Amino acid sequence: QLPDGQHLPLPPVILGELGRDPQNPTVCFYGHVDVQPAKKEDGWKTDPYTLTEINGNLYGRGATDNKGPVLAWINAVETFRALKLAMPVNFKFVIEGMEEAGSLGLEKLLEEEKQCFFSDVDYIVISDNLWLSKKKPALTYGTRGNACFFVEVR
Repeated sequence: QLPDGQHLPLPPVILGELGRDPQNPTVCFYGHVDVQPAKKEDGWKTDPYTLTEINGNLYGRGATDNKGPVLAWINAVETFRALKLAMPVNFKFVIEGMEEAGSLGLEKLLEEEKQCFFSDVDYIVISDNLWLSKKKPALTYGTRGNACFFVEVR
């Protein structure tokens, strides 16, 4: 609800799935595609809402938070399919457009879908992180008490 009393509809949350092999675990990937406002006067060298390639790097509002990570998972699925490789997991996706405003409506949707869409989810991957430098990604391993686990990267 806006200060003037006007009610705006929430953008839809996209729920998608691919694969239902009972031998495979089901991994649910979460990401958001909304962004904070930006203007070129904020220090952008290019229009913040036009994805621009400069010297092999992509610049644009949301390229790393969080449209890029969402597309990375979709591209991974596309690659498996293009190479005709068996999927190692069943995929479920939750893509929303209100994270920057507190994920309005998401909790209600999760509650409504917990016995249906989310009933067979074994793992959840939250793809909302960043790169600390050009060669060093952040590895988010817990968010407000959701989960703790051991990760070994080789």
